[in-house]
Amino acid sequence: MVEIGGMLMRNRNVSWFDVESTEDILANILSRVPVNSLLVFKSVSKLWYRLIHSPNFIKLQLSQTLKNPTYIIYPYMDEVMNLYLMKSIGEITEMITLRDCENISSQSLICSYSGLICCINYPLIPNSKMDEVDLTDFEIRICNPTTREIFFLPKGSPSETEISIGVAFCPKTTEYKVFRFFHSKHESHDIHLECEIYSSCTGSWRGIGVVQHHPMGFRHCPLGSNHVFVNGKVYWFVALEEDQYTPGSILSIDIEENLRTINLPEEVTEHSFLVDLEGCLSLVAVHDGDEVVNIWVLDDSNQPNWEIRCSVDTAFSSMECVDFVTARKNEVFFITTEHYLIYNVDYGTWTELDLADTFERNSPVAFPYTESLLPCCGLLGSEQEGDD
Repeated sequence: MVEIGGMLMRNRNVSWFDVESTEDILANILSRVPVNSLLVFKSVSKLWYRLIHSPNFIKLQLSQTLKNPTYIIYPYMDEVMNLYLMKSIGEITEMITLRDCENISSQSLICSYSGLICCINYPLIPNSKMDEVDLTDFEIRICNPTTREIFFLPKGSPSETEISIGVAFCPKTTEYKVFRFFHSKHESHDIHLECEIYSSCTGSWRGIGVVQHHPMGFRHCPLGSNHVFVNGKVYWFVALEEDQYTPGSILSIDIEENLRTINLPEEVTEHSFLVDLEGCLSLVAVHDGDEVVNIWVLDDSNQPNWEIRCSVDTAFSSMECVDFVTARKNEVFFITTEHYLIYNVDYGTWTELDLADTFERNSPVAFPYTESLLPCCGLLGSEQEGDD
């Protein structure tokens, strides 16, 4: 627009060169383009390559895609990861295969945030018969499904028994931290539960010493690392002392590495799940006998006070096992042995997705997902050359 005689008139002679010369405008336009297209557009010119690789653009693009997350589904735990992107109506838009993971055991997808996912698997024992695995350790990798980048974390401290992990992402930066709970053996032969932390800023593990609580394993999470990340904190269930299959409390740790426990409502069940519902830590408790689902919300984790959001009849039989539960905005996504279902907590409606025959299932999981250009190492330093 140009000003003529006090009036704004549209300038019809504005060229694409004028748009390119104003990088803010070009960045705004390109930030709305799918990542797969951006990967192609990098070769258009040196300007586009530099812009798309710049840290500011990567953050801008992420801010756009975070407004409309989709789902990423991993239906069949296997050595090769076939991931499916799905809109909430049940439309599969893309299948992604992460291939650069050969000679490993079956992988489990445990979280998704800002376009990155974390995958774990038991390491194979060298020179073992029948591909035996080490049940006291995980191989951990951070992947970007859209760019197909894979980053292997270094090996952690040895553990005497099973371990558990969780991943936290700093909302204001691209840093992430991986929390690893393990059982160490000391010279006195005593075994202690400890925690160590991998930071993407340092690229190494650092121990924080003995801790009191160990995250519980789950039948619906074969590798025992079910957790949820909400508003800068990671949450796990801690099992009851008298019943290792039922949650007794919640263990939380924030990005500043502060640990604490949170009490649970009395009506928690063996089939309970922690989810991020509209930005709040929420508990989904499935009561098999009554065929009822209770959804509880914790508005303020600093002053734990659970409030029941809704109590609804299930849209599936009590004979079905609930394999996994996740949430996106105001909807809760249930995966059972027979169905894929979404419950909208605002409208109180169930929607069955036509996915049961789409793919085979083996410990299926799903998470909210947004495409991004974030590097798996968690640092944008490799892009700084674009700002020179």
